[in-house]
Amino acid sequence: MYLDYYGFSAHPFLMTPDARMFFASSGHSRAHAHLVYGLAQREGFIIITGEVGAGKTTLVERLCAELDPTSFTIARLMTSQVAGDDLLRLVADAFGVASDGTKAAVLRGIMDALRAGESVGRRHLLIVDEAQGLPPSALEELRMLSNVTEDGRALLQTILLGQPQLRRTIASPDLDQLRQRVLASYHLGGLSKDETHAYVEHRMRAVGWTGTPHWEPEALDLVHRFSGGIPRRINRLCARVLLGGALEHAQTLTAPMVEITARELEEDLTGGQPPRAPLREFAAQHQPAHEGASVPASVIAELSRRIEMLEIQAARRERVFNRLMDLFSGLDQRR
Repeated sequence: MYLDYYGFSAHPFLMTPDARMFFASSGHSRAHAHLVYGLAQREGFIIITGEVGAGKTTLVERLCAELDPTSFTIARLMTSQVAGDDLLRLVADAFGVASDGTKAAVLRGIMDALRAGESVGRRHLLIVDEAQGLPPSALEELRMLSNVTEDGRALLQTILLGQPQLRRTIASPDLDQLRQRVLASYHLGGLSKDETHAYVEHRMRAVGWTGTPHWEPEALDLVHRFSGGIPRRINRLCARVLLGGALEHAQTLTAPMVEITARELEEDLTGGQPPRAPLREFAAQHQPAHEGASVPASVIAELSRRIEMLEIQAARRERVFNRLMDLFSGLDQRR
């Protein structure tokens, strides 16, 4: 709906990873540099961790788009909690090798494929996403595959992508040999406030944004505050703000619009429970210590702000409801 209203050529804030939308924040640029450095070593493991939605998959999609397809055979696994033998069969499938038969037969097939690639100058790269769910036995199988060599050259490199707990798993004493093969490791954090501003504008420009709708700086400050700078959370919040803006025919996206939308999203995700204490609870928590004591000005200001936000939210919902009813009425008339 907001695509037509604002004249965008595509959705700027899709939740799925898209290398074309890659934003080179300071953290993502450093992570990319670690990937490039690791690949240049032609062996071992590269580990990228980050919170859910931090942009790990988009980062690797961007890397793969930069690699020469005639020089690399790339296999991608999305896996979690897979036993060692099952992981080997998934690796075989990903590289186009028969995965049935005994474990020894599967291993022979993988090694033959790796050596065949080396003979024609093709490197094999394995990318394992959601690797935090892999048990130590599966990670050990990956380490054993990294031992496959030809004329002193490793035939397989592996990139492990995962949530922060992957680093704790790798730190296990049982995986000391794997740690010794880690060439580069980086943890992706959230975007800074300034980077969040730039990220939102970058994605909107990519789909034809020319300044309308206009984001108030305070609105983007709140986008950063409510999202923690995590790209996927930014996308979810901004998409809903744009939808609300289109329904209200808004040319400027304001801080109250962002705050109301963020709280509505939070209520959606928590089964209708508000993210902050309701007014009655807030007032009870900050009531005067004894009769006759004055209420602090900061408490009065906060209560006034919350009442104002509730009034704005109620008015906004009414406008959106009326707009939707107009749209449905128009559809019925066209039928």
